[in-house]
Amino acid sequence: MENCSSNHFILGNDCLSIYGIDISNQKNKYFTIGDNKRQKFGFFNDKKQITVIKNEEKSPEKDFFIAEQLKEAEFLHELTEKMKEKLIDLLFQYKNAFATDKEPLGSIIGHEVDIILNVKNPYPPLLRRPAYTDIPRAREALEVHIKEFIDLGVLRKVGHNEQVEVTTPVIIVWNNGK
Repeated sequence: MENCSSNHFILGNDCLSIYGIDISNQKNKYFTIGDNKRQKFGFFNDKKQITVIKNEEKSPEKDFFIAEQLKEAEFLHELTEKMKEKLIDLLFQYKNAFATDKEPLGSIIGHEVDIILNVKNPYPPLLRRPAYTDIPRAREALEVHIKEFIDLGVLRKVGHNEQVEVTTPVIIVWNNGK
């Protein structure tokens, strides 16, 4: 150590493991030597701390996920960068649980749901009601919302030659003129 410019030297964990030395960074820092993992040797100099910088490799798949799937996402301004990074990591880890533009609502693989209709033919009188008339303002609003649902893949158009046994009535509720 006399001819060194520093008071300490650092060996990598892989180099130390060749010689049977295992360093574990836990609450109480210690190391073991050889195969005897029960005998622990503590570090006595706690005044000097070595900061380890984690060099995380960027994954092209994660970069694509951030660029494509999160391009329209807005994060809360109160989130710190570390919190935002953890949230993005969590979203990336469970990315298959969410609907995307390629797998819209209802077509997520692995999350299929069997819906059993308990309504048998002939249908109850409430399901056989005739359509009621609507006002032009309601018709325009309804067309806008239906087009939006069709674009999202929630609804689909039914052709005149398709036989649909169950339909859902649409009820428009106006709230303060909206």
